[in-house]
Amino acid sequence: MASLDDLKKRISSVKSTQKITKAMKMVAAAKLRRAQENAEKGRPYSEKMNNIILNLSGGISDKENAPKLLTGTGEEKTHLCVVMTSDRGLCGGFNTNIIKKAKQYFQKILKENKILKIITVGSKGYDQLKRQYKENIIEKISFKDSKNINYFDADKVGKIIIDRFEKKEFDVCAIFYNQFKNVITQIPQEQQIIPLKSNKEKETSSNDSYEFEPEEDEILSNLLPKNISTQIFKAMLENSASEQGSRMSAMDNATRNAGEMVDKLTIQYNRSRQAAITKELIEIISGAESL
Repeated sequence: MASLDDLKKRISSVKSTQKITKAMKMVAAAKLRRAQENAEKGRPYSEKMNNIILNLSGGISDKENAPKLLTGTGEEKTHLCVVMTSDRGLCGGFNTNIIKKAKQYFQKILKENKILKIITVGSKGYDQLKRQYKENIIEKISFKDSKNINYFDADKVGKIIIDRFEKKEFDVCAIFYNQFKNVITQIPQEQQIIPLKSNKEKETSSNDSYEFEPEEDEILSNLLPKNISTQIFKAMLENSASEQGSRMSAMDNATRNAGEMVDKLTIQYNRSRQAAITKELIEIISGAESL
């Protein structure tokens, strides 16, 4: 059984931890508001850009000479996966959920005997993947020194992807991130960006006819690289909001758990103290009776 001194030290230690987790929860809550606003503002822009590209692609007459970023190489042998996680921990299952989603995709690719290449954006993703997929990781990127999420960082990642695509290092590229829904819920996403993959909603919205000047090919050659950076930037904004939401929730749980532990330890301390006092009284009474 732990001594009174040990219990007192443990209670003090848990209370100190509780103060830290409570402070971290408040910081995450403050950061979440701005991150959520940025994520919500970024969604319409990225979706609209995708719709414009789909409209443009529908008007291309010579599909064979269309930009490769749009149509792909015509093969699906080599897959590049860009796994986007955080650079900091203590955010619950935020990083684990992204890694889980990515690993499902990896297993599917490897099962089909295709080549897998991985780029990690965020140190936590690299730390979790290097144990099993170290040979597949071709580049690791970290923006730990960046104070805020910005387009320039997203553009750096976009240029790296485009440069490797132009060198014919892969055929298909997909990004993995968490979409922010609310503080409790963040949904892991898999989004193919090369070649551009459309869903039914985008297809219906792209049925509208527009006249473009200059020609579609020329616009697409400028717009497609920007779209890749835009989609990555959107993913980074979603990740930022999801990270703060997950951290806020995790720190709230940790604070409540610490409070419960303090209560249990306090009860244990009081019982032990009462038992020690009772023992001393019995010894005093026994000694007095023997005289």
